[in-house]
Amino acid sequence: MNSYKEQWLAVLRNKTQCRAYEARVRELDAPIGSFLSFHLDPPPGSNNPPGALSGIPLAVKDNIAVRGRPLTCGSRILENFQCPYTASAVEKLMSAGARIAGKTNLDEFGMGSSNENSALGETVNPWNHNKVPGGSSGGSAAAVAAGFVPLALGSDTGGSVRQPANFCGVYGLKPTYGTVSRYGLTAYASSLEVIGLFSRDIALMEEAFTIMRGFDPRDQSSINPQEPPVGGKKAAVLKVDGGALDGAVSDACKTAAERLGAEGYEFSAVQLPSLKYVVPAYYTIAAAEASANLARYNGMRYGYAPDYAENPRELMKKARHEGFGPEVKLRILLGTYVLRSGFQEQYYGRAQKIRTLIRRELDALFKDYNFILMPVFPTQAFSRGGADMDDYQQRLADVFTSLANLAGNPALAVPTGMAKGLPAGVQLMAPHFAEARLFQAAGELSKHFSPPSPEGSLDIRGLA
Repeated sequence: MNSYKEQWLAVLRNKTQCRAYEARVRELDAPIGSFLSFHLDPPPGSNNPPGALSGIPLAVKDNIAVRGRPLTCGSRILENFQCPYTASAVEKLMSAGARIAGKTNLDEFGMGSSNENSALGETVNPWNHNKVPGGSSGGSAAAVAAGFVPLALGSDTGGSVRQPANFCGVYGLKPTYGTVSRYGLTAYASSLEVIGLFSRDIALMEEAFTIMRGFDPRDQSSINPQEPPVGGKKAAVLKVDGGALDGAVSDACKTAAERLGAEGYEFSAVQLPSLKYVVPAYYTIAAAEASANLARYNGMRYGYAPDYAENPRELMKKARHEGFGPEVKLRILLGTYVLRSGFQEQYYGRAQKIRTLIRRELDALFKDYNFILMPVFPTQAFSRGGADMDDYQQRLADVFTSLANLAGNPALAVPTGMAKGLPAGVQLMAPHFAEARLFQAAGELSKHFSPPSPEGSLDIRGLA
């Protein structure tokens, strides 16, 4: 049987197939809303040697730069902005033959857990349109889950790749901070965010990650990683207080540990005493950095500007008031507050000390364990409109994902099947630069779990 990658390589080789593909995706995506803009790049010219991803359509979250495409960040303030350059990670994938298929929806500037904070439309979960796809990279997760593309890029600041991957039933990778260039990623919280990947196929994801990683002189936070050895099969399971997880999430963790146990892994339960400080530390740092990074959107240089203002101060005030949504305004205000003179050490400085403590605890654990298995989110996909989970509860639920962003570790959301009609899964976290351990474990889990397809998905084989 052909691999998932080979199935895609067998199609989209002529204009007729490409037109049929585009028409079918537009039709199927209409009720889902994963794409903000969709148009498949033409195949590389005959002078271009075929690459490892030649012919593979790639969706890109719309806070990642692609020359000649929109770069809206899901915000009214950038609604009509066309990007003049391409992100390094995208360039590398395109050099390997990937073809840009479109830009996907997101919570505005990556701020949210539901994809309901976009100013440009709402994305729904392909499995149940009454549920959220997760956020902030919900558009990319939904596009991959529905079979519209085999590969998509997202950004992960506090779980924005792994949580929607978990809600939509696909793989979602947050790499080690620095392994993938952030050049071309619209800055939100620069010390936390990374460009990550979605796919329904773990082998294709690993191949794309290998292409993307490496030092980039345009991003001084990027490095050429020194990979630790894959190591043995001693792993840890994060011990979580009883009642903190839904039954389906708890069962997924137990089942994944059992299946990996059958593959030779030896598990021990571990605790992280600093876990209770993760959410306040994360939101303090993220809001502070957002306040600084989003100061550039002032109605003068580019992006939205009001029709009339009597002076520059009024212009800036109107542009930011009318251009930003409520969630973005809230985080800017919080970030400005914690950076104020007299408050900076009390809040931001203390959060950074907690961050150091968290990283040290994880480093100590990884001296003994190959990786840690834990939940992605305390629940499965929740209902749209906050019926199941309000904004405050959503923030508290970021505890398992934002852990990896604070510490800079790689983490991978792995689907483990279905429960109550929705996808379920787990998260694997490894030491810095040890993505290979995550891919190995996920590959062994894939022998037992194969990501299913929701009703209404695109079957690429029908276009061959």
